[in-house]
Amino acid sequence: MTTYIIRRVAWLIPVVFVVSVITFLLMHAAPGTPFQPVSDRPLPPAVIERLEEQFGLNEPIYIQYVNWVGNILQGDLGPSYRIRGRGVSDIIADNMWASVQLGTMSFALAVILGIPLGVIAALRQNKWPDYLSTFISVIGIATPSFVLAVLLVLIFSVTLHWFPTSGWRGPEYWVLPVVALSGYGIAQVARYTRASMLEVTRRDYVRTAQSKGLKERSIVTVHMLRNAFIPVVTILGPLLAGLITGSFVVESVFAIPGIGRFFVDAIFQRDYGLIMAVTLLYAVLIAVMNLVVDVAYAWIDPRIRYS
Repeated sequence: MTTYIIRRVAWLIPVVFVVSVITFLLMHAAPGTPFQPVSDRPLPPAVIERLEEQFGLNEPIYIQYVNWVGNILQGDLGPSYRIRGRGVSDIIADNMWASVQLGTMSFALAVILGIPLGVIAALRQNKWPDYLSTFISVIGIATPSFVLAVLLVLIFSVTLHWFPTSGWRGPEYWVLPVVALSGYGIAQVARYTRASMLEVTRRDYVRTAQSKGLKERSIVTVHMLRNAFIPVVTILGPLLAGLITGSFVVESVFAIPGIGRFFVDAIFQRDYGLIMAVTLLYAVLIAVMNLVVDVAYAWIDPRIRYS
């Protein structure tokens, strides 16, 4: 297992390299520069030329990439071209925690609600609990998070005045963003859990346990859940990474001071340093979550071993 983990961690290096090259090339292929704002009063060409020379953007693209990699290896993520006086490291450090909080709480809600919904639907197949769970799953998958966010604001903030419309200052501010972001996750976990449980119910060892007269609770907890969780765990790692990295739309709707809002602004403003840093951070996070999922397989099922 240790050798497997070391090998997977080593594979992060070429993965991060490929992601960085692709992002760097696409970013510079887009029209415009960080110093050419979309406005009626663009900067004079002489000023743009001096700024590009100051930040090294007048160098050939391969020289710019080599310089950027050299700074990264020294722990320097570089300056922000649009937020003057602030480095990329400071922006990420000050705003990443809100995105991590939002994504983690949404993930917890998706697991807490999604797994029981899937289990109940499988145990009551073709009955009203199954139909209700399937309906919730279809709605959750078909409804984008920003649409659900707007609906929640209209109902619970504007009409009922139960929760604030924006901010991230306390538990009452967390409810609507977490529910909006976790809607798809709840539906996906419930769907996978139901399908996995239905497959397990047809196994011989479950039929044997039923023929012995064991209680349904014992059969479910001892014989079914552990084996049914393996396909579910497959999606949990990428789901957590996706909720943390894909919260920028919900952050914009609820004015949450997370890194997602800065990432969106950086794309529109061609803030190269911030785009590169956040993209690599997201790539590493997704790769690490996939590794955690693979390691969890062996913990759930002792028959699985990595050599």
